[in-house]
Amino acid sequence: MYEPFPGNYVWNLSVNICLCMGGAIGEIDRANAAVRAIALEGEDKGTEAFFESWGKMADQLFHLGRECEAAGHGTSAAEKYMRATAYYMSAERMQSRHYAPRLAMYRKMLDTMRDAVRVGDLNCEFVDIPYGDTSFPGLFVRGHGDGPRPTMVFCNGLDSIKEAIYLAVRDCFAVRGISVLMVDQPGVGEALRLKGLPAIHDSERWAAAAVDYLETRSDVDHDRLGIIGWSLGGYYAPRAACYEKRFKLCVAWGANHDWAELQKRRLAREGDRPVPHYWDHVMWVWGKESMDEFMEYIQRVTLEGHMQNMTVPYLITHGGNDRQIPLEYAYKSRDQAVNCPDLRFKIFTEEEGGVEHCSADNMEPVRSFIVDWIDDRFAAMA
Repeated sequence: MYEPFPGNYVWNLSVNICLCMGGAIGEIDRANAAVRAIALEGEDKGTEAFFESWGKMADQLFHLGRECEAAGHGTSAAEKYMRATAYYMSAERMQSRHYAPRLAMYRKMLDTMRDAVRVGDLNCEFVDIPYGDTSFPGLFVRGHGDGPRPTMVFCNGLDSIKEAIYLAVRDCFAVRGISVLMVDQPGVGEALRLKGLPAIHDSERWAAAAVDYLETRSDVDHDRLGIIGWSLGGYYAPRAACYEKRFKLCVAWGANHDWAELQKRRLAREGDRPVPHYWDHVMWVWGKESMDEFMEYIQRVTLEGHMQNMTVPYLITHGGNDRQIPLEYAYKSRDQAVNCPDLRFKIFTEEEGGVEHCSADNMEPVRSFIVDWIDDRFAAMA
């Protein structure tokens, strides 16, 4: 993994994720130069400086996009808007939930992404998914080809958002004829920041709402639906597939088998963490006011006792050097899926790349492997 901030895993992870979303290393390196010294003081202290440096870079790129748009060069403008989106997102993601400018930058990121889709005529539709007496948003990327397309629901983890999925995945499903609904499910993105919807352990509830929405679309093959999730989505997706039987396959991009147990390890300072201000962040995500309340609730966030209900084709991928999620969790998910009719288990090595958490070091090998596996399974169902 590229490590511009020696000894600061959380900041390095953010940089690598941004590169996976299409960030330019020259731009990133200039923004990082202003914060290299303070990064040596730990993952929490310098996040506001990171916000300022990366936000300034994103603003500059946004204005260059405006110049391209004014000149009638929509495709060039969209490229700049998409990189600006990634930089705004990276800066916002690093902040405490109590940092006042955070929400304004999040809204700026949303607007910039819409600008990219608009001027670039991108294959990306903004949708709203009814959920009880409210809703949560998604991005729908349509698979190429005539007629209803097989479709994946792609859910986030602890701290990613639907725009991150889009920028990291783009058209790699679509060119294979597969549509994707990328969701800000409860606990992430707009659902958390703008609607106040916290995460829930029984992910089949919001996953069912996503399927209900897809069943209203005539361009979706309702008999070929699947779910994929990365990071904490490696818990959410298989949990949903165990109980929402309209899903015909499932992918865990990072086998987050026992997130409840993982929190005990993190309290003991075992392994690395995904974001600064970690404990405050997770209490925000789960809507809990105290650590005691949080630790009591998240005992439910485990696949222990559920994997025997996985009865559809299931792919587990995991990085051989994942510093956040223990490799043993991948083996637990594999070994407990005793009723799965088609289980594929893949640990990525240094030779292939994609060895870090959710392949943040090199996303292409893992992304391609996953999408090809899905393509093969949907083809067999046609």
